[in-house]
Amino acid sequence: MIDIKRKLQNKKIGILMGGWSSEREVSLRSGENVFQSLIKQGFKAVKIDIAPNFTEQIRKAKIEIAFIALHGKPGEDGTIQGFLELLNIPYTGSDVVASAIGMDKIMTKRLFEYAHIPTPKYFYLPKDDSLQNLTAMINRKLRFPVIIKPRTEGSSVGCVIIDHSNGLQKQCRKVQKEFGNIFIEEFIGGMIATVGILGQQVLPILELVPKKRRFYDFRAKYTKGETEFIIPARLCKPVYEKIQELALKAHNIIGAKGFSRVDLVVKKNKPFFLEINTLPGMTELSDLPAQARHIGISYDELVLEILKSALETTDKNEK
Repeated sequence: MIDIKRKLQNKKIGILMGGWSSEREVSLRSGENVFQSLIKQGFKAVKIDIAPNFTEQIRKAKIEIAFIALHGKPGEDGTIQGFLELLNIPYTGSDVVASAIGMDKIMTKRLFEYAHIPTPKYFYLPKDDSLQNLTAMINRKLRFPVIIKPRTEGSSVGCVIIDHSNGLQKQCRKVQKEFGNIFIEEFIGGMIATVGILGQQVLPILELVPKKRRFYDFRAKYTKGETEFIIPARLCKPVYEKIQELALKAHNIIGAKGFSRVDLVVKKNKPFFLEINTLPGMTELSDLPAQARHIGISYDELVLEILKSALETTDKNEK
């Protein structure tokens, strides 16, 4: 930790936050928490609320390190990372390719299948696909209930559970209209869990129990008191260890760096991996800080650990 502070104390760190995605408010909260932590620890930090003219914003800010606290596009899909690389500005977290894969749930699931990481059955519906034979396709490939998901959104934005064929086409059209490409996934009821990765360290598995919601949706994630956190998750040791092993495998198969959060459902002791978040939330209610805290890593220490990923980039550039 001392080495990180010594190397970065005189560097101007820009916290990239906000943006214009559906997760803007969450990003602002994450960014504010990171900013306060860095200032408290004696770093030179500035907040940059990312706008569509972000190329000009970042150039004018003259930052030397970027701490990315964005959620959704353009921060989580590789766009910001690519621009920072053009400017030779080191940044936290995953690179362009891993970020793009993590944002794309279809690509992530295909890599899970390739790596023999269990994931719920699904089929993909591009924006222009006909919905005429949808019910027949579901009956052939999946079982009700199913969940409609946007291909590239986070925080469960746009996700809708459908219990039977009534209203299926209408809901699909609605989600397609708002978010474009979607996919339909078999909804698996079971323990909702998440695993944080820090470097190559697998954090304790966090069990999430929404008190009023059917699944871990946006409201359950970001409303205080809506979800019970149980850590470590109530799983037998062999299942617990297998999930941790598969979570690290998932992190590595997409090429994630620095930190990530792997989300899954466990039914009858069998895990089904859903997605990887390459820029997990850093709010007071977020999962990753809770997992780190459980093994004695404070929020400030977590921020420093995440900065390590930018420090590694700096070291490579100096060689």
